[in-house]
Amino acid sequence: MRTTGTTATADRVIAAQRGDRGALGELIESHLAMLYNVAGRALNGHADVDDVVQETLLRVVENLPSVREPARFSGWILAIVHRQIAERIRRRRAATERANPLDAAVEVADPAADFADATVLRLGLSGQRRQVVEAVRWLDPDDRFLLSLWWLEVAGKITRADLVVALDTTPGHAAVRLKRMRDQLELTRCIVGVLAARPICPDLATVLAAWDGKPDPVWRKRLGRHLRDCSACSPYRSRLVPPDRLLAGLAMLPIPPSIAATALSTGVGAASVTAGMAGVVASGAGWLGGSALTKAVVAGVAAIAVSGAAGIAVTLDDSPEHTRPPVAAATPSPTATPTTSRTADSVAPSVSPSARATANPARYGSVVDTVDAAPPKNREPRRLPARPEGTLAVVASGDNDSRPEVTSLIHRGEWATYRGRGYLRVEFAVAFTQRVGTVAMPSWTGLRGKLFHVASGGGRRLDDPTPGAPAGSTGMGDPAHGTALLPEGAQQMWAFEYYYLDGEATFTSNERGADYNLYVRVVTRSTAADDIGTPPGPAASPIRYGLSRDNGTDACPVPQYATRATPKDPATVAQRSRLR
Repeated sequence: MRTTGTTATADRVIAAQRGDRGALGELIESHLAMLYNVAGRALNGHADVDDVVQETLLRVVENLPSVREPARFSGWILAIVHRQIAERIRRRRAATERANPLDAAVEVADPAADFADATVLRLGLSGQRRQVVEAVRWLDPDDRFLLSLWWLEVAGKITRADLVVALDTTPGHAAVRLKRMRDQLELTRCIVGVLAARPICPDLATVLAAWDGKPDPVWRKRLGRHLRDCSACSPYRSRLVPPDRLLAGLAMLPIPPSIAATALSTGVGAASVTAGMAGVVASGAGWLGGSALTKAVVAGVAAIAVSGAAGIAVTLDDSPEHTRPPVAAATPSPTATPTTSRTADSVAPSVSPSARATANPARYGSVVDTVDAAPPKNREPRRLPARPEGTLAVVASGDNDSRPEVTSLIHRGEWATYRGRGYLRVEFAVAFTQRVGTVAMPSWTGLRGKLFHVASGGGRRLDDPTPGAPAGSTGMGDPAHGTALLPEGAQQMWAFEYYYLDGEATFTSNERGADYNLYVRVVTRSTAADDIGTPPGPAASPIRYGLSRDNGTDACPVPQYATRATPKDPATVAQRSRLR
């Protein structure tokens, strides 16, 4: 960080130590992207990144009075995040060792949350800048952290003195560690380069025959030996652009909404709590209210977690780590409508006369979604019947979105429980640039009452060709990345799927295999009707009319992968729903 920046930071630290809430918020805001990028790179985008940032911010608020050199605040906060990263890695290794001692020495990475891929995609990197970012995958966690610090120094965000403070070492030892890290980075850049070279070195192809495609220390050594001994591959090193020239102009990855929400709860939220303690602060009785503030900050972060703004929550193994929603003590009859509040029930409209007139004696749950062909693009949908609505709401969730109007289920095991009467819109987004494979479909569990699949929209099915993209590109994949596959017998999803709930159900992302994201909103019938009734546009956006599946009776199809049971693993729900 340049001198003027250092001075401004020092002034904010001093002001915050004196109880200035605005200064505290500015300190957090100015360092948030730095913390996110350092933690994200060191942990390779693992679920723990969000927790590490949260814990770091809590410790900043709690321990700010201990800062004796305000000008070195950046180094101090980076030292805190370094300790949090080290602790998270230690816990992960201990958990891995307990689960499988034979794999304990291998760094467990989460392929669904690759920070290098995210950086390349979101910053649009190419050439050797892209290569540097991809080479980070091959570095050990300590070297990834050290690279992040050096990256910040090269970019002018911190000084060498800050770097030394962050490492809790001497300038001389910091220089030695940086040299070792740069040597490792050079090696891993060469590895990335020769792996991408076409045609590939025949000897290298032989070496790679047993490789599983995942970067790890053992294969780094093996490929390093090949680079050293191979006359065809060893010259690659001489073609590398010095990394400091590549890093100097490279932006940091923008912070996700969940991290921003954490900062809001820690900084601004803490400040609002402190507003009621002016007398205590003025009298010097404690740092911004002392322990009371710390508890308030913790409560603020916890509240955000409950409301769905807690951070990324990728699980490390196949078992969701989230606490599951409470299991009902007794299961009501399949057609029972759950009891809701008197106020909520009083505003629920009645079923329309047209729906009554066309009542069908078909038993609820007798019609289940199945594979279907795409309708003609210009075929207008039939009218979407009106069902009682207006009381549906999220009653519990384990998502990671700070927006109150949307529940984002981004990672495996994230869930949301809905209760009442009304319509839900689920937006499906297959992240095939991250990972393809077979889609582990989301599921509905703990159903009480009735759930219907009433419409499909969003202007396209995800298997529709993408306008203006290379041949073979759809919402499920493209030629460059491959295509996500549905399980045999699964119905093809549209960009938007609409469901009607009269009761209670929990919706869970079971993501494994292909990467996908789910964005769920409570909407009105008119919103759904307007969407599916939008005609195809002249620029092929939307591509097609939507589809109404509802006939206003119990013969309306129910979604696949739904159950009244509450299994420990929602991914085990059968494709053919049995809700009768």
